[in-house]
Amino acid sequence: MNELRSRASINGHPIHPMLVPFPIAFFVSALATDLLFAFDGSQGWAVASKWLLGAGIVAALVAALAGFVDFFGNSRVREFRDAWLHMFANLAAVIVEVVNFVVRLSDETSAGSLGLGLSVVAGVILLFSGWKGGELVFRHGVGQCRD
Repeated sequence: MNELRSRASINGHPIHPMLVPFPIAFFVSALATDLLFAFDGSQGWAVASKWLLGAGIVAALVAALAGFVDFFGNSRVREFRDAWLHMFANLAAVIVEVVNFVVRLSDETSAGSLGLGLSVVAGVILLFSGWKGGELVFRHGVGQCRD
């Protein structure tokens, strides 16, 4: 049995990689709607960004639960520097997006320069985090369904 198998799984399939596409899609879509708002100024894009950020935060928290079970449920996983970097990068991205969301609660027009900047920062952090998550799976074999 693989000692690096995911602790949070359904019938041997890791849950965390099933959930992470949702917050990524919401956060990247918020970046896209921020760009659209910056180009045409339509308030609808700002409203869309706010909703996408809210959905992304909720989805990230759900994905994080499975990630935390895998991370804290297996001491071998915590031996990998990539696991720590992946976790801290994800936490940083979510914190940036929470700030991004809170700023927009009082002023939807903040989707302009500040909101766009925060969305770009979060996007760059997510690229790094995804790279580290890939390292965990493909380089270290974490969470793979092999015996």
